[in-house]
Amino acid sequence: MTTLTAIPGSDAARDARLAKLDMKVEVIIIPVSDVDRAKDFYLKLGWRLDADLSFGGRVRVVQVTPHGSACSLQFGVNLTSAAPGSGKGYVVVSDLEAARNALLAAGTQVGEIFHLGPNGPAPGLDPERRSYASRAEFKDPDGNSWVLQEITSRLPGRMEPGPTSFVSATDLASALRRAAAAHGQHEARIGQRDENWPDWYAEYMVREQSGEELPQ
Repeated sequence: MTTLTAIPGSDAARDARLAKLDMKVEVIIIPVSDVDRAKDFYLKLGWRLDADLSFGGRVRVVQVTPHGSACSLQFGVNLTSAAPGSGKGYVVVSDLEAARNALLAAGTQVGEIFHLGPNGPAPGLDPERRSYASRAEFKDPDGNSWVLQEITSRLPGRMEPGPTSFVSATDLASALRRAAAAHGQHEARIGQRDENWPDWYAEYMVREQSGEELPQ
């Protein structure tokens, strides 16, 4: 029998310890009925194949990772008792329209783009291109569903304080384009060319990623 032992100390002290505990989501498992079919589908999305391992013929583990993601996806044989097709997840992109077009060109069926408006879901991209608002959906051959969600800046508190980074050249290029557009508005406000634009770009990109107030 396993005995669970409570950590002594006050709730405040316990919460402080947990807040400093470094934990990262490494892998999500989805249920599939045909491993090879699922493997082929996710590789056609451009996801990286990390492993395809069998253990005694009873267990098989396939792990794939989306480009730029720190979290991977696993499926296989005897990994989960969940019903095939019951999985659901979110895939974050910095340019929803470009991502959807790339998936369509690769042969993946993707639903129409929609956004969350004041009266519920509405067709097309969010008119103000607000972060978190624009989405599209696709499914794998088993029916596990994925929501493509456009996120260009995080809400305050959604990012850990400290150094910021970009996980791919695509994310960095998208951030540069957004900074360039915002800087153009900044120059229009001040009525002259900003010679310190590299500093402004850097400040904008770091604040956007960490969810801080953007420079004006």
